[in-house]
Amino acid sequence: MWAVLPGEVALVVCLVAGVRIPGAVLLAAEALVVGVLALEVCVMWPLYAARRRAGDTRREAGLSAVRAVVPVAVRRLLVHEMRALHSLGLWVLRRRHRIPVGARPFAYTEPQTGIMWTFVFVSVVETVVLALVIPWPLVHAILLVVDVYGIVIVLALQAACVTRPHLVEADGSLRLRYGALFDLRAPAAVIASARVDRRFPGGGLVRVDEDGTLDLAVGSQTTVTVELTEPVEFVRPLGRRGGARTLRFHADDPRAVVEALVTPSLAPRLAPQLASPLTPPLTPERTAPSSPPDPPA
Repeated sequence: MWAVLPGEVALVVCLVAGVRIPGAVLLAAEALVVGVLALEVCVMWPLYAARRRAGDTRREAGLSAVRAVVPVAVRRLLVHEMRALHSLGLWVLRRRHRIPVGARPFAYTEPQTGIMWTFVFVSVVETVVLALVIPWPLVHAILLVVDVYGIVIVLALQAACVTRPHLVEADGSLRLRYGALFDLRAPAAVIASARVDRRFPGGGLVRVDEDGTLDLAVGSQTTVTVELTEPVEFVRPLGRRGGARTLRFHADDPRAVVEALVTPSLAPRLAPQLASPLTPPLTPERTAPSSPPDPPA
């Protein structure tokens, strides 16, 4: 299916571009698409029917059948792409994705913003140059669609990072995100300490050491280190699960993140008198009732 459907998309692009395709080729292509879809239905229907007999709803049974047939990496890539495109719409509307009341957002896109815009500029130049150089209409149409979609995806990835910042929630819990690719929650009860700690780890976006240290790097750097009292679980971008007891991540304002995590006064749900040992408790003063004035002599 994943080989036939892109071919069908390319065929539609050719037809829209006005390319004349023999009827036999069109018939064979459509027959292949119908056959592949029929094969998928034959494979998924028994799985769907079994889940329905087990008491699942139609939606639950359908999702279960899809999970059984489609590899987890493919599913997650499709979900990431859809979320990124949704984030592009939020970015245009100047909105953010699901920030609870009382939560403090912290951006992390500064190290990669210049690189992303460079990618967009290079992609636009490449699209224009190929449009001027390639003389074949079919190749020109296919590359135009691919290049334009590539530019949209790069913008969507940056938009996902802008609209999905890190969060320190009202109860003091920490939520680490990288666009639509990564999402980790650390409850306030397991956060032992936090400090500003600039590092330059190697490897990709998400790296976990043998000692349970997670590096969520942006622009190949991290600026905050959070120690936990017990490991927290997370899911990698392609579906693999893991656990980490030390979190290293990047924030554009690392001191503000550390202050929000270690200073109870920044959590709105905490009592004001716990704000700081240097600040006296904010309790209402009690005043004695004033005595009536003395009568004139």
